Amino acid sequence: MKVQNISNIEEFFKVVDACEGKVELVTGEGDRLNLKSKLSQYVSMANIFSNGEIPELEIVAHEKADIDRLISFMVNNG
Repeated sequence: MKVQNISNIEEFFKVVDACEGKVELVTGEGDRLNLKSKLSQYVSMANIFSNGEIPELEIVAHEKADIDRLISFMVNNG
């Protein structure tokens, strides 16, 4: 799924941490980073946004409940 305009990065990663299954960030090169890993979270924050907002990401969540959780975050808090 594509997610856009994440302005509350800290809350976004709280939602990711609450997910039960794998949540991955797909890079522009096609690599997949495990977003539940703190190291990957820091690397993605450093590399993806520079002005305090993430314009667009491709996220892969493997569990339906996790997809619903991420969609809910985007609709309500994005």
